[in-house]
Amino acid sequence: MSRPFRSVLYIPASKARALEKARDLPADAIIFDLEDAVAPEEKVRARALLGQELAAADFGPRLRIVRVNGLDTDWGAADLLAFAAHPGVDAVLVPKVNRAADLDAVAGRVNSPLWAMLETAKGCLNAAEIAAHPRLQGLVMGTNDLARELGARHRPDRLPLQAALGLGLLAARAAGKVIVDGVFNAFRDEAGLRAECDQGRDMGFDGKTLIHPAQLDIANEVFAPGADEIDLARRQIDAYAQARARGDGVAVLDGRIVENLHVATARALIARAEAIAALSIAAGAV
Repeated sequence: MSRPFRSVLYIPASKARALEKARDLPADAIIFDLEDAVAPEEKVRARALLGQELAAADFGPRLRIVRVNGLDTDWGAADLLAFAAHPGVDAVLVPKVNRAADLDAVAGRVNSPLWAMLETAKGCLNAAEIAAHPRLQGLVMGTNDLARELGARHRPDRLPLQAALGLGLLAARAAGKVIVDGVFNAFRDEAGLRAECDQGRDMGFDGKTLIHPAQLDIANEVFAPGADEIDLARRQIDAYAQARARGDGVAVLDGRIVENLHVATARALIARAEAIAALSIAAGAV
């Protein structure tokens, strides 16, 4: 049963109150951000604060991901040293990954699994080799930086970013890795967030990165199987089992063909629903 990643919330590592609140938020994973969300003059203090918080606080079943600064900055090497073997860190997120070699440079310095930001044109074009890296666990689409580099204009349908989003998805699925969609900036626009979550879910993303706790409920809802979907999946499995018992290779349910591939999808959907339920129970027990 795989871990769900419906909601992956960015938390600035420099904000003590935000770090405290994150312990109880209904996020599947948290990205503790030392990079873009922290001003240069706050980097050193944020690193120390985050180290103390992760050592002392209980974040329950939420995956704890630390986004470090790049090794080409004044803070990257010290970030990696601070969290190389930190017991409160589940994964390290590497920004602006352009090629697999960028992950090699980090892999020798930390013990935890790696995640990679796909937020540059080079990174998206090299997504397949990045996703295949043996230490990589997941990919995060950095759509803001990507749009800036491309010179793309904002559109609700995200048409200018579709090629990059598709390359990331193809690479993740080919390598069997997790991939989460980029952020939606207008955190008070619930309709816009839902539409973008719907699009990301329909494309195949595992979940969405978020910039505000107010976005959690919508992401958790959209990226979870609905009751109707679960019911259909169970009925597909039952119909196919009955067909096989009769010696048939396919079943017909609600006027549609049900083959083995549909059953595999149905079982994956039910497993996902069970994983979400188990995570919710574990989070509630903290």
